[in-house]
Amino acid sequence: MLNFLMRRILISVVLLFFFSLVSFFMVTMSPGSPYPWGELNPKITPQVKEMFRKKFHLDRPLYEQYWLNMRDLFTGRLRSIKDDRPVMSRIFDRLPATVLLNVAAITLSLTFGLVIGVFCSRYAGRAPDSVISFGVFVFIAVPTFWIANLAVIGLVKFTAVPVLGTQSYGIAFPNVASMWLDQIWHVMLPATILSLGGIAVQSRYIRASMLETLREGYVRTARAKGLDEGTIFYKHALRNSIRPLITGIGGLLPALIGGSVIVETIFAYPGMGRLGYEAVLERDYPMLVALNFIVAALVLAGNLASDLLYAVVDPRVRLE
Repeated sequence: MLNFLMRRILISVVLLFFFSLVSFFMVTMSPGSPYPWGELNPKITPQVKEMFRKKFHLDRPLYEQYWLNMRDLFTGRLRSIKDDRPVMSRIFDRLPATVLLNVAAITLSLTFGLVIGVFCSRYAGRAPDSVISFGVFVFIAVPTFWIANLAVIGLVKFTAVPVLGTQSYGIAFPNVASMWLDQIWHVMLPATILSLGGIAVQSRYIRASMLETLREGYVRTARAKGLDEGTIFYKHALRNSIRPLITGIGGLLPALIGGSVIVETIFAYPGMGRLGYEAVLERDYPMLVALNFIVAALVLAGNLASDLLYAVVDPRVRLE
């Protein structure tokens, strides 16, 4: 296990380096200027423009810019073009909100994906399975931003319920509990929208895994011994069919982090996704470089965690 862990960490470090390299050149070589207001403003002197370029290393070759940006990122000196604040300070201000949103979305995806997948496998080929499978394929196909927009428009128009931000403003809460419930509502609504695709995909994985497990020899032996179907289904088959939930964590993370950019923007949720969207519009190179690096690190860490959990759940897997 230790050898596997060290090998995976080494591979993750190499992947993180190449990802940071590719993402940096994609950001910096894209058309446009990170200083458009300065380029178009005739009142800004060439000396001020040159100071700006030197401050953010824009006067150096690209390979030097990459090295200097990475150095500043790891030493905490990388600053945002937008407001000259340290990028890590701005990211850490938004990170807890994004982590909370994604943890809630992952929990919903895995929980409801397991329940729906088990239910469909229990009634495989019958009407309940067909109806739920149709709905599942609809949620796989329908884009998240469309559902999020419909949810915001419908709730605001027909219920006048506050849906934007992390809490309702301009409301006097009678007690602390009501304030907490309001904050939970503002997290669970975008988390639910964000988790719909994950629920649909995970339910199909669980259904397929359950049906495959039910064809195994030990299940036929259990039936031959006279065990009731409930015991066979929930005690024996289900226990050996939850591996897709573990491996699904690694697959869910990139999709959720990518989807959170859209969902956070629609719900005005102050997370890293919305920060990245604003950085793209403002051509904030340092912020984009730092965000890409942190998101890649989170995804690789999630994949590593899912591999380790897979080995714990399934003792047959020998990672050495």
